[in-house]
Amino acid sequence: MANQLSLTFSLIIVLLSLLHLLTTSESAAATTTTTSFIRTSCRATTYPTVCVQSLYTHAAAIKKSPKQLVTTALSVSVEKAQSTKTFVSMLTRFRGLKPREYAAIKDCLEEVSDSVDRLSKSVKELKKLGPARGPEFVWHMSNLQTWVSAALTDDSTCMDGFSGRALNGRIKSSIRARMTHVAQVTSNALALCNRFAGKY
Repeated sequence: MANQLSLTFSLIIVLLSLLHLLTTSESAAATTTTTSFIRTSCRATTYPTVCVQSLYTHAAAIKKSPKQLVTTALSVSVEKAQSTKTFVSMLTRFRGLKPREYAAIKDCLEEVSDSVDRLSKSVKELKKLGPARGPEFVWHMSNLQTWVSAALTDDSTCMDGFSGRALNGRIKSSIRARMTHVAQVTSNALALCNRFAGKY
């Protein structure tokens, strides 16, 4: 009886181990396929390394869906722009800012706020897309591309406000670093949108 119980227990352990190995290998294969899809898609962008890094953590949601890839890229852009907006907003409360610094920060805050708004609209527009094809698809994609392009212009305009040596310093450096990253992920999102629009 004890030997039979031991044998049954051992058999259950072996079966559970095999089940775990099968599940793990299927999951690893799916992750590898998704990661490959992201890498291949990101080749169409201006900043492929930034593209892969920003989307890799979302691989499970993206799977191999071109629409989900674009949705995720736009959502990452919104998230980065919103974070930058919060950062720039905090800078407006710094004491001891030169009048020109303060004006540049306020202008930048307005631009990055517009960028967040336009990127958010683009995500909503993509969700409205549904299974649309033909003229309706083209119209929604055109709106989306226009808003993402305008968001890129907003990012650039913010950075232009800090041109010249009079505004050199830590504030300029920190805003430029953040805005550059926002511009890169937004540029990548636009490239992925264009690629998606071109396929349908």
